[in-house]
Amino acid sequence: MIMQLQNLQRRIFNIKSKTDFWETTFEVFNYQYNNNTIYHNFLKSLGKGCSKIKTPYEIPFLPVEFFRNHKIVTGDLPVEIIFESSGTTGITTGKHFVNDLLLYEESFLRSFSLFYGEPEEYLIAALLPSYMEREGSSLVYMVDNLIKKSRNPYSGFYKNNIEDLIHTIKKAKEEKQKVLLLGVSFALIDLAENQSPDLSGVIVMETGGMKGRRKELTRSELHSILKGKLNVLSIHSEYGMTELLSQAYSKGDGIFYCPPWMKIIIRDPQDPLTLYNEPAGTGGINIIDLANINSCSFIATGDLGKVYEDGGFEVLGRFDNSNIRGCNLLVE
Repeated sequence: MIMQLQNLQRRIFNIKSKTDFWETTFEVFNYQYNNNTIYHNFLKSLGKGCSKIKTPYEIPFLPVEFFRNHKIVTGDLPVEIIFESSGTTGITTGKHFVNDLLLYEESFLRSFSLFYGEPEEYLIAALLPSYMEREGSSLVYMVDNLIKKSRNPYSGFYKNNIEDLIHTIKKAKEEKQKVLLLGVSFALIDLAENQSPDLSGVIVMETGGMKGRRKELTRSELHSILKGKLNVLSIHSEYGMTELLSQAYSKGDGIFYCPPWMKIIIRDPQDPLTLYNEPAGTGGINIIDLANINSCSFIATGDLGKVYEDGGFEVLGRFDNSNIRGCNLLVE
């Protein structure tokens, strides 16, 4: 099994075409069917054995809610870390049992490099107060790793040091350095409304909702405020979840794109087992994350969205707005 796993991991990060993706997807599906007890039992309860899955659009997706009450693992490797989702009081949070942190690091570093180049090229500043206040955040782990890779002495988490942040960015701009400011939405709004610094030329990236700190905004409202107050042409976004090992990125207008080993499929909002194999109307977002091979690579989220002809996708909200969670949740 170890050799099979290693071969699959090599294939996942060397996908060059749609054919490569779907062939690898079927291999990962078969591997998880045979080695993931929770996913196997879920498929059996649906009467969906491997022999009955003939096309990728027949693969059942595990509801993300399973991560709240089950240990979702494939194989029997020891757990290295447990990432835990954020959540409001009274809501059971999801837990992702990760047994290969190097795999997670390879996934987010490859993805970042694909969309933005090497982290060494940037001064990376983070405003993630709600995530820094708790343990087990996969987002904090990723950003901390990117900050260390940046090799810039002024890269870091600027939780309460807003004046230092503004001064650092101003100096970096004067020195013609690339700057990435990544923050949770309410922290960026606070920065914009309270300080309104000139961040022209800076990549400003939001990672999600207000977490109960402020009134929820639509993505278009949030981006309009940030662009105006921070003097930037576009707002970038990151779409990720505790239960995944991969991220999608948007460089503006809320349209996200996935790395080659990740794909979004829209499901019928009235029938969760029916998947659209062509760009269609709004429906539930299902995610194939092949890097998540040691957990579950086929997850049905609570997000609503749509996919476009070029493979980009848009997040339009949630099925249940009362349960706000995840790294990127804005009500549309």
